[in-house]
Amino acid sequence: MGIVWVIVGIFVFLGFAVAGVYNSLVRSRNRAEEAWSDIEVQMKRRYDLIPNVVATVKGYAAHESGVFERVTQARTTAMGAKTAEEHAKAENMLSNTLKTLFAVAENYPDLKANANFLDLQRELADTENKIQAARRFYNGNVRDLNIKIESFPTNFIAGPFGFKKLEFFDLENDAAKEPVKVSF
Repeated sequence: MGIVWVIVGIFVFLGFAVAGVYNSLVRSRNRAEEAWSDIEVQMKRRYDLIPNVVATVKGYAAHESGVFERVTQARTTAMGAKTAEEHAKAENMLSNTLKTLFAVAENYPDLKANANFLDLQRELADTENKIQAARRFYNGNVRDLNIKIESFPTNFIAGPFGFKKLEFFDLENDAAKEPVKVSF
């Protein structure tokens, strides 16, 4: 009878160990998903600001329609991205087109002095900083989850329960790693 209790005790211990590891994986996955949600909130804020910036610049530089079209197209592409990799590519393209837009704005002293434009620039710069912070937070959570998924003995539980590694939200090229230039 004593051996039965030992065997039952071992199975109970293993059950609690598996439950603990599973719960740890769930917490890590939920933290990564929450961090991704933070990125999406900031990107939406950025997407909402861009039409206002374009409209303000358009009032001063109507003949720069090619720039406005590229910014609008890049914004639409970024808004339609589904995966972290697609978002990274789209955000790179959007950042580059915004740099072009602000370069155009540099040629118009009246625009640079416009209070509405200056407020929009500040808000966009603030949003860019928040996106960078949210991206770092997300990547840290993804790193922790991926380490758990690949580490022994957690990997024996992660696979059968369907936990998958997540992609990092990385910028692709050195030019895209620079913040959008916002000058006052």
